[in-house]
Amino acid sequence: MDTATAFDPQAFKTATRNQWEKAARGWNDHTPRIRAWLRGATDAMLDMARVRRGARVLDVAAGAGDQTLDIAALVGPEGFVLATDLSPAILDFARANAQRAGFRNVETRAADGEKLPVEAATFDAAVCRLGLMFFPDPAQGLREMHRALKPGGGVCTLVFSKPEANPCITILLSTALRHAGLPGRDPYQPGGLLSLGKPGLLDGMFRAAGFNDVASTRIDAPFRLPSARHYLEFIRASASPIQQILGKLDAGAAAAAWAEMEQRLGEFDTPDGWEGPNELLLTAARR
Repeated sequence: MDTATAFDPQAFKTATRNQWEKAARGWNDHTPRIRAWLRGATDAMLDMARVRRGARVLDVAAGAGDQTLDIAALVGPEGFVLATDLSPAILDFARANAQRAGFRNVETRAADGEKLPVEAATFDAAVCRLGLMFFPDPAQGLREMHRALKPGGGVCTLVFSKPEANPCITILLSTALRHAGLPGRDPYQPGGLLSLGKPGLLDGMFRAAGFNDVASTRIDAPFRLPSARHYLEFIRASASPIQQILGKLDAGAAAAAWAEMEQRLGEFDTPDGWEGPNELLLTAARR
């Protein structure tokens, strides 16, 4: 959605759900790469949310459930994990992955993160890994997590930080928009990859939602792959906004855009492969 178009939250949710329905298998197939990329950040997120043995944990925008399995292992058989996502198709993979791993303490439920189908004060912890920035109204998503938590319960979200610390994303977006003939975007507009990266923004949202002890931490999470082409294969297999931007171009025009992205991303080549800089923002709090 470009800056000249009025933002329609419901239309945005529908488009996002449809995109993830199509991308579910590709995202799941890339789980080993995603897991390696986000290993340190995921461990920090679960620790900051105080995910502990025996806890009931809410995993919002869980996707294919990579981090859900980590949670299930931490809480043990006496604990419980509810994984929610807007896309039923991607939750099918989360459910199958949990069953394959032998976890019987995981439940999946298709749900809008801004209107969670859970009882109030029934969870000990809540997490949301790289999902909150896609919410049309992230403040409402935080209010829902607050409602779901027991008093004293912990929460931690993981999003991309400011644009200048995430050059791979800015390269992708600027190149795609130019090839699509669209104007530049405010990186902080609702629903974008970088929408919650403005310093202090999330802290204020957490406090407004009723949380206490709010603290944010930035963490470097470089994406290490054999080449920029491998990174673009991952982007093309996900429900990235890049896919939505280029989706209306003919095959030749889209191919030209992808080729330029690969060329520009080549600046992150190293003697040992490709290393794309990313900075993530962990925000933790207590109800």
